[in-house]
Amino acid sequence: MRTVNVKRKTGETEVEVTLNLDGEGKYDIVTDCGFLNHMLELFARHGGFDLTVKAKGDTKVDFHHTTEDVGITMGQAFRKALGDKRGITRYGFFALPMDLTMVLAAVDLSGRCALNYSLKIPAEKVGDFDTELAREFWAGFSRECPGAYHFHQLAGDDSHHIIEASFKGMARALKTAVSFDEKHRDEIPSTKGVL
Repeated sequence: MRTVNVKRKTGETEVEVTLNLDGEGKYDIVTDCGFLNHMLELFARHGGFDLTVKAKGDTKVDFHHTTEDVGITMGQAFRKALGDKRGITRYGFFALPMDLTMVLAAVDLSGRCALNYSLKIPAEKVGDFDTELAREFWAGFSRECPGAYHFHQLAGDDSHHIIEASFKGMARALKTAVSFDEKHRDEIPSTKGVL
């Protein structure tokens, strides 16, 4: 069972994440940010991950610290759950269409940190959520679960749909990347022998 619990406490936030990589897409998400809750719920559902997130933060300032620290803590949970990455597929990609929006998400769980986030989000806010914070979430995630994370917008100009397609697309890409390669179940997926 690749199930972990990770906690992070700072002067700005308190975050607890429980993750099961081999789950059924069940979730229990409670942050002070409705849009972030929505993104994490659909991330869990489309990735097939069982995910619990409990987060409190200095939302009287804004949602920046909460969003970033949830990304950091989820990245730590993924890294811990993956262990030495023995037997995983390693790579995953998904082109996610959502009405007029299309986002390509791809990941290589290489152990080397790279984030290519080339989304053009026209609005500054979706509800009370600053749209630039979606990138901050993935920046925190990618630092803590090192890999190459790519987001490319192929079509669309609806800010909500662009961000939603990116979370759904990366969930599906990660679902493939963390899945087991049955032919190579006992191998590290690298000629180096380590990821």
